[in-house]
Formats: sequence, C-alpha cells, structure tokens
Amino acid sequence: MDDSQTTRMAWMNKRWQAMLALDFAAKAGRTTLVGKRHQGPLVVQKMLYPEGGEVCHGIIIHPPGGAAGGDQLQLQATLGASAKALLTTPGAGKWYKANQLSASQNICFRLAANSCLEWLPQENILFDGSDVRFSSEIDLAEGAVFCGWDIVCFGRQARGEQWREGELRQVMQVRREGCLIWNERLFIQPQSLLMRSGIGLRGMPVNGSLVVAAGAVPAEIVANCRAIEPRGDAHYGVTALPEIFSARYVGRSSEAAREYFEQLWQVLRPWYAARLAIRPRIWNT
Repeated sequence: MDDSQTTRMAWMNKRWQAMLALDFAAKAGRTTLVGKRHQGPLVVQKMLYPEGGEVCHGIIIHPPGGAAGGDQLQLQATLGASAKALLTTPGAGKWYKANQLSASQNICFRLAANSCLEWLPQENILFDGSDVRFSSEIDLAEGAVFCGWDIVCFGRQARGEQWREGELRQVMQVRREGCLIWNERLFIQPQSLLMRSGIGLRGMPVNGSLVVAAGAVPAEIVANCRAIEPRGDAHYGVTALPEIFSARYVGRSSEAAREYFEQLWQVLRPWYAARLAIRPRIWNT
C-alpha cells in the first residue's frame, strides 16, 4: 500500500467527535453571539443580519460533509432573555454506511424568558447501511419560543438507492419551565412494519416534522396551515395542541417537504415571532 492509500485509509477510519456551543444575548434590541466553543469539525459562519439586528442568523457547518459510523456531533445553543436567533445548514446532512458503528447527532437548546430560536436545517440523507441516533432537547423558560423542523430521506433518491439495511433512533423532548410538553420517539429499521404501514411511512422514502412551541395557536392560523398542500404524492397533516403546533410530511421528495414546511413557516412566523418570514440567504445557493 502506497502513502496516498495509507493516508486515505487513515482518513476513512477517523472518528469525528465534534461539538459546537453557541451563546446569544440581546442588548439594545440587537442579538449578538457572545460565546462560542467548538471541538472538532463543527463550526458556525459569521453571523448575518438579513432582517435587521434583532434576529441573528447563523449557518452551522460540518466541514467533512457527512458522518460515518462512530462519528458524534453535538450542537448546543443558549439564548439569553429576549435574544432571537435562526440557525440553519448550507446543505443536506449525509449519514454514511455504519460499518457496525452508530453515528449520532445530539442537540441541546436552552432558551431564557421571551427568547426565540428557529432551527431550520436542510434534510438528513441516510445512506443504505447507516445506523443513526438523533436526539433533541429543548428547554424553554416562560415566554420563550421554539420553531424547528426535521426532514429525513431514507436512501439517496437521486441515485435510486433504497434503505435496505440499518436503523434510525430519534428522540425529541421539549420542556417548558421544567415540565415536559412534547416527547416523541422513533425506532425504525428498513424491514419494520412502520415503514410500510398506513399509519406509518406508507412505503415512502421521505418523512418530516415541524414543531412550534409558542402556546395555543389561533384558530385562523391553524385553518390557514391546513389549507396548504404539498406538491406531489404525499401525505400530510397539521395538529394544534395547547402547547405545541405540529405538522407532518410523508412523501417521495425532500425538496417538496422543505417547500411545504417553508410555506407553513410563512404563515406561522408572523404569529409566534411577530415578523414576516425572511429566507436565509444560504437557501438560495
């Protein structure tokens, strides 16, 4: 084996342990990044202000471009009182074949009183053979608002790849002042009945969820959201609970899922954030 092959094998065998922690604070009507700690290949770009100083936009980047078995990614964000931030990603997250090791992404967001965090990443693509663990913990103080979506694509659809081996475990918990108000868990494998069931994924390769924690949703907002239909062959639905708004997408296109959630966001944001939805510039590239 020559030196180039040895280097390549060493790169492929490396397991990334990456962590990024961000602290936001509001002062005089402007939100700024006041703290940043990172370890390994998980970073944030320069803060952007496409809608003025009150809302800070950040782009989370994982330079390797994908996660292999054994990789662990941790993203933390803490918002001080009245701080407002929107975090997104520049492209799809790629989760490679596991090689008998699980890969994981752990998210922890802590929001102080009257703060608002929007977590609007692009989709996660699970390659055939991937073994992935996703977990999200969101802790909200009184008056804090969270909006986040998650889209998962089983297999590389552009290549006609199917997800034939692997597993996905997913947990999302939202607490308000220490009280659990949303608890969602998913465990699925390619041969699971849930993949084919009419009350599951119906054999579709793409599924997604959008969650807003901002208190009771006005009936007019719910009606307007229910009037939105995603394009293509898809199943979808909207649910409004006393503390949580939830929307679901099950279909064949991650692009259609993003379009559907963005249309919902256009309706929801004036309600929960008292401002129009301004698309992050990175979505246009």
